[in-house]
Amino acid sequence: METFWERVLEFCQRATATVGDRAREDFGKLQATNKSDGTLVTEADRRADKELRTLILAEFPDHGVLTEETTHVFPENDWCWVVDPIDGTTNFTRGVPIWGISLGLLYQGTPVFGFVYLPCLRQSYHGYWYGDTGLTGPTGAYRDGEPIHASDDFPSKNHLFNLCARSTDILKNPFPCKVRMIGVASYNLLLVADGTALGGVEAIPKAWDMAAVWAIVQAAGGVFISLGEPIFPLKAGVNYGDRSFPSLAVARSDLVPVFLPLVGFLRNSA
Repeated sequence: METFWERVLEFCQRATATVGDRAREDFGKLQATNKSDGTLVTEADRRADKELRTLILAEFPDHGVLTEETTHVFPENDWCWVVDPIDGTTNFTRGVPIWGISLGLLYQGTPVFGFVYLPCLRQSYHGYWYGDTGLTGPTGAYRDGEPIHASDDFPSKNHLFNLCARSTDILKNPFPCKVRMIGVASYNLLLVADGTALGGVEAIPKAWDMAAVWAIVQAAGGVFISLGEPIFPLKAGVNYGDRSFPSLAVARSDLVPVFLPLVGFLRNSA
């Protein structure tokens, strides 16, 4: 008999493949418009949002759903999916083939499972992280079904650290690694989970940017740090549409004192 966690993983694989195949048909072809917060949205974002909501509620009718394009108020349900239908809309509209679909499954407001699919790269990441929830089940983080783990290396000019577009002031001071700018919040931090980068920072991510990767990074042995108010647990009845959560992810705890002083100015970004 299929277990709950097997059902969750199979659903994520099926749903993101279906929605991702459809979105890939529009990749690089749609004009974007500005939302009230200055971020971009396309018809593909809205369609993917609707399709994922429909699929989730059909498969898990007792679960809540919070999505980037539709519902921003966190529900009362013990289980809730937090969805970013297209993470990396600027890349998507400009023809850069790095963008993803992000699904985080939260229990009582805390992410316990994350799944991210990158349609053009044909890559998927998932991970299980139960924290203090009392839940049990599978453990670990995976890329395309193979186990991944954050790096054991120490910083050097031959190692990578990922920035976002709003964190480039970091470079006003000497920095211990080479830097990369991915343009996709989830993938930025997933590269910490799989050992590609030693750290990554996001200046103004929203809850739907962080829900899946929060679980995956920690499941891979990494450390996730909120640079402002705590992100999780999300609270029922709160509107998260205009809340940003500056965040740092590093490969392991002894790198926190290396990178945190260099990104601490982002505490005021929210």
